[in-house]
Amino acid sequence: MIAGSLVSCEGLFLFNPNQVVFSDDEKDLNRKSVERIRMLPVTDTVRFILMGDTQRFYDESEDFVKSANGQEDIAFVLHAGDISDFGLSQEFKWVNQIMKKLKYPYLTVIGNHDLLANGPIAYQRMYGNLNYSFEFGNHKFIFVDTNSREYAFNGKVPDLQWLKSELDNNSSNKNAIVIGHMAPFHGDFDKNLESRYAEILSSDPNVNFTLYGHQHSFSDSIYYNDGVHYHVTTTVGARGYMIVTSWNGGHKVERVTY
Repeated sequence: MIAGSLVSCEGLFLFNPNQVVFSDDEKDLNRKSVERIRMLPVTDTVRFILMGDTQRFYDESEDFVKSANGQEDIAFVLHAGDISDFGLSQEFKWVNQIMKKLKYPYLTVIGNHDLLANGPIAYQRMYGNLNYSFEFGNHKFIFVDTNSREYAFNGKVPDLQWLKSELDNNSSNKNAIVIGHMAPFHGDFDKNLESRYAEILSSDPNVNFTLYGHQHSFSDSIYYNDGVHYHVTTTVGARGYMIVTSWNGGHKVERVTY
């Protein structure tokens, strides 16, 4: 254990950078955000923000919040992962202090940097499950851990069985939007799972597009020539994000710089 000592008026105490201690209002944040979203009025169209890779870009993250709060008709914000840089709980706390200034609920998917050190424990205590989903109106949002390299390409990440079951469990044929940190065509995604992942998405008629971060640049392509759009947002360090508008049978993506 690495610990540093600090002196205060109360005496000597130890601070371990790997400790994972959160207050009640810092726990289970994704579930709390879903509860807020479900209280919003439901319309045929949903408009939300996709951003990501806050890492150590704290000033840029503050400016993101100011920019996002100036947008109109936003339902919520999706953070595409790499909340932290080193997987330290204090990093998660700092970013949440900034993000909770948003006018909107925000949800997260785990990034590869969030899996460093005690990051998996910190993420799950602060945000919740690594794989989860929720429904809002005629949309189903599915968040999946796609950070294969951090699991030594063990063939289990992403969890394709879970992903397919979530897509199959969509009896109302809602628009299904899959969100991950690592796009399947990136080198940190398990190449042995890439084609099956893409096939699961393209074989589902309710999947028109899917969303990612990690690359620190914008991109948009129908990568596998199968009709599914792969949208990647840039990092807040580059002072950019996407506004996504989705409706039954279509969607639109706007790139924003600030």
